[in-house]
Amino acid sequence: MPLDMVEKVKGFLLNPVESFQKARGDSLGETFLYFVILLVIYAILAAIVSLAVGQAVRSLIPGFPGMSSIALPFLFVGTLIGGIIGVFIGGAWLHLWVYIFGGRKGIMQTIKTVMYGSTPTFVIGWIPIISIIGAIWSFILVILGIRELHEISTGAAVLAVAVAIIIIPAAILLLLLALLVPVSSTVSYLPIP
Repeated sequence: MPLDMVEKVKGFLLNPVESFQKARGDSLGETFLYFVILLVIYAILAAIVSLAVGQAVRSLIPGFPGMSSIALPFLFVGTLIGGIIGVFIGGAWLHLWVYIFGGRKGIMQTIKTVMYGSTPTFVIGWIPIISIIGAIWSFILVILGIRELHEISTGAAVLAVAVAIIIIPAAILLLLLALLVPVSSTVSYLPIP
């Protein structure tokens, strides 16, 4: 990893506001390269840890399926493909809400924010349990990035990110509830033998 990239990682982890201010002029290609390098390192480490955890659980619980080393390349490639597709789909979804809450600097700024905001997840997200800290830290970084790169208030950035994250699970929950209500009312009329 080039030295300037190490400095950029350190900046996003320890001084994110200044790092996002410096990143305003970064090209999407430059940001994507940063993202992919961290994603590759993360995918390697996550695959190895998943294999190790699976093997450990299998040794403790007889009959537990675990994961064979054959799955390692599939896990690695799946993480890469999912990460690359996810950052663009997630960035576009987030941008819809950023735009609704006043962000007018363009979708590329939002996608750059998501890419740079992934830094904590990629740095510590492969470590079991500690990965939660990486996810929370990334959430905070994305809020700071939206605020800085779109030049909107912190409140608007929080709302945009929170709504983007909450609305899909809420919609799924409402859909499931809507599907369960007719089923439960039908079940209550069935005769009990």
